Amino acid sequence: MNRCSPLISRPVLARTRRLAITAALGLFAACSLSFAQQNPMQTVRPFPPAAQRGVMVVTQPPELILNDKADRLSPGARIRGINNMVLMSGSLIGQKYVVNYLREAGGMVQEVWILTDAEAALKLPTQQ
Repeated sequence: MNRCSPLISRPVLARTRRLAITAALGLFAACSLSFAQQNPMQTVRPFPPAAQRGVMVVTQPPELILNDKADRLSPGARIRGINNMVLMSGSLIGQKYVVNYLREAGGMVQEVWILTDAEAALKLPTQQ
């Protein structure tokens, strides 16, 4: 025995659920497309004011050539790729990159950002 009569009939309820699911999937698809269109290659990351620009080639980690001079990465140095994720220096051996970098107090290279084409085209505030 059913004491409470449903206020909405089952076919109407089923139709409403299908409509809600369809709307949710459409919204999800629209959001996914908008996120997919944001290309990390076109965004410019904020760099510290003390950052310097150079061309880097990793020879034998932690050794590298920076602006045609022998240099060294400090212990715990971080190299960030174009997607801002940390890269291991061993995976960059022999490749030439345009970078922004920071030095530590001892003079070794502490932070490195491999630049995208858009970032490399911009001048650093200290270079203007």
